[in-house]
Amino acid sequence: MSAAQALQRKFEAESAAYQTIQKDYSKAVESRQRLDSQLQENKIVQEEFALLKGDANIYKLIGPVLVKQEKAEAVTNVDKRIDFIQAEIDRVEKQLKDLQEKTEKKRVELVQTQTMLQQAVGQK
Repeated sequence: MSAAQALQRKFEAESAAYQTIQKDYSKAVESRQRLDSQLQENKIVQEEFALLKGDANIYKLIGPVLVKQEKAEAVTNVDKRIDFIQAEIDRVEKQLKDLQEKTEKKRVELVQTQTMLQQAVGQK
C-alpha cells in the first residue's frame, strides 16, 4: 500500500469520526433546547403557584385522570423538577463544551491529513 493510499484511508477514518462527533453535538443541542423548554414551563408553573391562595385546589394529570394534590406537595414537586432540569442542563452544557473541543481537534487533524495527502498525490 502506498503512502498516498494510507493517507487516504486515514483521512476517510478521521472524516467519519468527525461526522460522528458532529451528530453527537447536534443531538446534545437538541437535548439542551428541550431542557430549556421544560425549564421555562416549570418556572411558569412555579410562578402560578406563587399567585395561588393556600386553600386553592390543585390537580395533577395522571394518565387520563385528574387527581387532587396538596399545594405544598405540588410546589415541592415542581421545585424538585426545576432542580433536576437545571442539573441536566449543566450536564449537557459540559457535554457540549467537550464536543466542541473534540470537533475542533478533529477538524485540525483532518486539515493536516488532507494537506499531507495533497502533498503525497502532488509528488507523483
